[in-house]
Amino acid sequence: MHPPASTSTPTTLAFVESPVQLLNVLEWSHADHTATATATATPPVLDALPGQPPRRQLAAAGDGRATAAGRPRPSPVRIVVLPPTDPMSRGQLRRVAALARDEGHQVQWQEARGSSLAPLRALAALAGDVRRADRIVVGDPFSRFVQLLLVPVRAEEIVVVDDGTATMEFVAQLGRGERLRRWHRTGGGAAARVRELAYAPVSGTARRRLRHAELFTSMPVEPLAGMRLRLNDFGWTRSRFGPPRLTRGTDLVGTSLVETGVVEPARYLDAVRALAREHGATRYFAHRRESAQKLRALSEATGLEIVRPDLPLELIARRGPVGRTVVSFPSTVVHTLPYALCGTGVTVAVVDVDPAWLTGSASPRARSFLAGVTETARDVRRLPAATARAAG
Repeated sequence: MHPPASTSTPTTLAFVESPVQLLNVLEWSHADHTATATATATPPVLDALPGQPPRRQLAAAGDGRATAAGRPRPSPVRIVVLPPTDPMSRGQLRRVAALARDEGHQVQWQEARGSSLAPLRALAALAGDVRRADRIVVGDPFSRFVQLLLVPVRAEEIVVVDDGTATMEFVAQLGRGERLRRWHRTGGGAAARVRELAYAPVSGTARRRLRHAELFTSMPVEPLAGMRLRLNDFGWTRSRFGPPRLTRGTDLVGTSLVETGVVEPARYLDAVRALAREHGATRYFAHRRESAQKLRALSEATGLEIVRPDLPLELIARRGPVGRTVVSFPSTVVHTLPYALCGTGVTVAVVDVDPAWLTGSASPRARSFLAGVTETARDVRRLPAATARAAG
């Protein structure tokens, strides 16, 4: 057991549902501690980076590697993990949770899925702690369970840490006064609309609370009035790992766009095959949600070594080995890897998704959202969709 925080230190309670969210709680704690330790009144914010790519700016101040062993750790955070049901996500969560415990944080594993009673049991177990917390940190503002947890919150300070590119849509929807809805979700039928109406009071309360939250992000978003924006430059990752050994080849980064019903499977396979051939790629880092059947087909069609990371890619890449070029479809990593790999000499490239690859059931928002992920990425090399178009 870790010792409790000093009574003068705010009690911080964090809720995460994915490995990336848990990593970003560690990044937030590190940034918060660094700002306090250096007596910095206002931590770096995204709009303080006009026209300068992140790697150049970070390199000017050093690559973030630790220079003082035994420096004081951040104040401990109680982190509640609300795990999904898929084995890959749960495995990665357990690995990142071990890193969090090594940093002195308290990690609680709370099942909130898997049965009809699991959410009710979890709410009953957590409600009292939520009311007593001085500060709440959440990783997925779209989560209905997290929104339910925000109802009894009494803390004036709420922090939202990155959940990848979903953060961009979160801020946009909140600014427009819309209900929070994941960008790849379609409308649903009459039953779904009835459920939305019944849930409206909860979602409305969550939006009001989140409207004045602090946002800790690597994404290129504009802060809303009353919202504090703090830059996530992956300082904790850079201080703890690397720099990595670089290989001569190119690494491809997988995506779950097929699994979420956005991209046609055959189109995706053709695109990966073309990218591997053109860039001499040898490895494919699979997304944790990619199916085993799809990955087998990719391996057979391309000859790529399929790597299923046991940690978020930012940590895997920083620890190395990693290719001198990393190619990705529009995803979170085209925004985060330039920070995590600052000063290492790795080039991050992003390939556009051709609208012709989209499925007939893809949401109307899919095309513009994916284009926006690519267009707003800084310090990356852009590859046209035609580069990955299947021959013939």
